[in-house]
Amino acid sequence: MPKSAGTIVWLRRDLRLSDHPAFRAALEREGPVWPVFILDAQTEALGAAPKWRLGEGLRVFTQTLEAQGSRLILRRGDPLTVLRALIEQTGADAVTWSRLYDPASIERDKAVKAGLKEDGISAQSCPGHLLFEPFEPKTQADEFFKVYTPFWKAVRKLPPPPEPLPSIRALHPPQEWPDSDRLDDWKMGKAMRRGAAVVADFACIGEKAAQDRLDTFIDERLTAYKDERDRPDLPATSRLSENLTYGEISPRVIWHAAEAAIAGDPKAERGGEHFLKELVWREFAWHLLYHTPQIESENWRSEWDAFPWREESEAVQRWRMGRTGEPFVDAAMRELYVTGTMHNRCRMLVGSYLTKNLLSDWRLGLKWFEECLIDWDPASNAMGWQWIAGSGPDAAPYFRIYNPRTQIDKFDPQGDYIARWLPEYARSDLTRTPHEDGLRFFEACPRSWDLSEKDTYPDPLVDLKASRERALEAYGAVTEQKSKAEEDAS
Repeated sequence: MPKSAGTIVWLRRDLRLSDHPAFRAALEREGPVWPVFILDAQTEALGAAPKWRLGEGLRVFTQTLEAQGSRLILRRGDPLTVLRALIEQTGADAVTWSRLYDPASIERDKAVKAGLKEDGISAQSCPGHLLFEPFEPKTQADEFFKVYTPFWKAVRKLPPPPEPLPSIRALHPPQEWPDSDRLDDWKMGKAMRRGAAVVADFACIGEKAAQDRLDTFIDERLTAYKDERDRPDLPATSRLSENLTYGEISPRVIWHAAEAAIAGDPKAERGGEHFLKELVWREFAWHLLYHTPQIESENWRSEWDAFPWREESEAVQRWRMGRTGEPFVDAAMRELYVTGTMHNRCRMLVGSYLTKNLLSDWRLGLKWFEECLIDWDPASNAMGWQWIAGSGPDAAPYFRIYNPRTQIDKFDPQGDYIARWLPEYARSDLTRTPHEDGLRFFEACPRSWDLSEKDTYPDPLVDLKASRERALEAYGAVTEQKSKAEEDAS
């Protein structure tokens, strides 16, 4: 293949053509453009559900590119080695990509950029994953933020995110293409086993589906968002976290759509402003991960290292299986396994139950979500679990222990959510028929769990009052120990 100038676009979590600075930068150079996705060790290590969902995103994005006369080159291996081989094959003299901000990606991308520059290849990283670079918002003391509310206020004072770039139409494909792996040969859904066919019915895959999801939310749900967003029995949220995870829609597109809705209808202001706060909560998570990467695996507050977290146990396994005897908790865990997602209110509830009522290590929950979520996001997952456990920045007070029974009255008053996901509960109410979605849990869960839709519902795993008092006692001992250490140090 004769050598000619051109650019490789190294795609990762940016499977779209709209508002894509890295793709746009490649097209602004002369010569053809080769889109490539590399299955490297970091991607191989993804949990079962996010790895499957990434594979499906790649499948749809491949079709999008082919519809416009381009292709997606698939290669497996070390990114720098793969890119060097592609450069040799194509004659490309530049590589562009969208920045990522988790510790592993930063380390990988620095090594790739350094290696390419040594070879005399232009290496350009571009924004696009976030509204703001995580190093942009700063306190008055020129430090990073540790509390969300000041972070939100600071973001609101920054210039608004730039208007989204228009969707790309001319992709500058080469006349000849290098060889590519077959996506099916990667078997990205292998670890999902029989659960893949179930979760597939609930996934919303691709750029067009993401835009449709956003349009529906803006038109039908934004106005009532603040009032209804905590109700898992209602279709009140955007559910765009799945598409943000794989870059099928950019946060700037979402931000400006919400701003336009607020400007066009005063009734949308209350819900719209709160929706923007939730989008910035995601930014805050990435801000913290960038500045304190240990949040992924270590207690953000070091005093929590002394907390008597319990490790793996039968109780934790029953939590995973949705067999705790607490209907709201179990319904949420079933929703997770069937759909690959979970309502945010329920994430807080099941997190509180695991870390406080069961006194189990938050990292056990973090790892299970990492395995099961199709909207898995390393920053949001880490911050969310440490927030509910009490060990993280701007965390919920440890004494905030959600009661899964009183939560039903507040957030599922008619019992519709529990009945949908918990067939055992529905059968106990003669006015209800078990919902098909809840029954699919038994189709999706591992056979090794030995669960059947005919099983009777279990008794509560723990007494809520007693387990709450036990958690508070453990917390009190740790805070007393911390106070004594500070007193001795002074």
